[in-house]
Amino acid sequence: MAKSISIGDPPVEMTLRRSARARRISLRVSSLDGRVTLTLPRAASEAEARSFARSKERWIRRHLDKQAEPVDVAIGNPVLFRGQEAEIRPAKVRRAVLTDGDILVPDRPEMVGARIKALMKLEAGAALKEASNHYARRLGREIGRVTLRDTRSRWGSCTSAGNLMFSWRLIMAPPDVLDYVAAHEVAHLIEMNHSPEYWRVVEQIYPVYQEQRQWLRRNGSLLHRFRFGD
Repeated sequence: MAKSISIGDPPVEMTLRRSARARRISLRVSSLDGRVTLTLPRAASEAEARSFARSKERWIRRHLDKQAEPVDVAIGNPVLFRGQEAEIRPAKVRRAVLTDGDILVPDRPEMVGARIKALMKLEAGAALKEASNHYARRLGREIGRVTLRDTRSRWGSCTSAGNLMFSWRLIMAPPDVLDYVAAHEVAHLIEMNHSPEYWRVVEQIYPVYQEQRQWLRRNGSLLHRFRFGD
């Protein structure tokens, strides 16, 4: 099981991963979500890992400082999709297509952003409708319309008529995070507030929600780094 450690002040969190193939300690900072991973040989100790990480602290922080920079969605650049890095590759296709963890697009660079945005909105709409209906059934309620927007101030909303709005960028987050946001908004069909009673409804239909809520607080801004050329 992966273990997390932190170094420095303010602390930098990183995941320790042991690998039978590793011959030395190595460090990786994801260019997309800023996740720091320290890979260790089986025989290496945690003390050795911490010492190595501390020796690379300036390098780590320099790379993390770049995380706020926007990322253009383009051929050759990875993009987040369902919480994983997906490579964008040109192929003989008519539209953006998902395959084996990659996204294939027609070899027309000027259209790549728009095509991938269209794919993400399509996938987000289907996933959010399915999740919202699922949690609404658990409450014995029905939802109204589901619309998608590109909002920065909130990930979703629910009207008194039961109409739901979501950010389509949630499709870039891990699936359980998307599910949590759907459950969060559906719970407003019962309580149109964020009172203790409301959170009890959330817990009723999505019992372990704190981890996903924290993920959005820590990483939500990463989903807005990607620019689709519009």
